[in-house]
Amino acid sequence: IAGAQEESGKAGASIAAQLPLCIFLIFTLLMLQLHSFSRSVMVFLTGPLGLIGAAATLLLLHAPMGFVAQLGITALLGMIIRNSVILVDQIEQDIKAGIPPWQAIVESAVRRARPIMLTAAAAVLAMIPLSRSTFWGPMAAAIMGGLIVATVLTLLFLPALYAAWFRVRPPEGGQGVMTN
Repeated sequence: IAGAQEESGKAGASIAAQLPLCIFLIFTLLMLQLHSFSRSVMVFLTGPLGLIGAAATLLLLHAPMGFVAQLGITALLGMIIRNSVILVDQIEQDIKAGIPPWQAIVESAVRRARPIMLTAAAAVLAMIPLSRSTFWGPMAAAIMGGLIVATVLTLLFLPALYAAWFRVRPPEGGQGVMTN
């Protein structure tokens, strides 16, 4: 057991050493996609939402927060950031198309909810075969629980964060938000 812990520690240290470079590269890609420092920071801030579900699921299943689970959380962060980019990009497209900002935020969240939830559901379902594995089970549990919670929180938290961040106010009288 001591040898396995030592190897896990070495692997963890190796990944931790690469973390600053990875964060820089992720942020650079976000800047290229979103063309905005503040929007990139906002999207980056949604990543930790997955930790809530990942930690809760690992606790619920009595699964260890070992190296493999940490790899799952790393993959999870990418999935969450992808969902956030999709939503922020849709808001920006709607605003550029002339939709008032408040309406663009609300309608983008509603319009992108289904595709975001379907891709998250596909990823969660893909983890089911791995979830029974002794070795890969903690990774699958972290991804499944984290993605379920983060998807819901992203669809609720990100539009609210966007409105607060850019000081977008609802229209006077609260009418005219949704159009069909």
